Amino acid sequence: MARVCELTGKRPKTGFNVSHANNKTKRRFYPNLQTKRFFVPEEDKWITLKVSTTAIKTINKKGITQVLKEAKEKGLYTGKA
Repeated sequence: MARVCELTGKRPKTGFNVSHANNKTKRRFYPNLQTKRFFVPEEDKWITLKVSTTAIKTINKKGITQVLKEAKEKGLYTGKA
């Protein structure tokens, strides 16, 4: 499965490792993704999402229902909940 947050759309970014001699080699910066279960009270069911830690903080602040609604409007989340 792709390393993409299902709610925010965060993806790996590219950059360089830079040595002391200033040699540059390509590398990737991966988002901090966690697989987490959330309870959606409106649907009365649990959903499992692969989300970034910033998305988890946003869910704690706004609530899962509001975050899912915003993600659907942006076209990031296509689930049923």
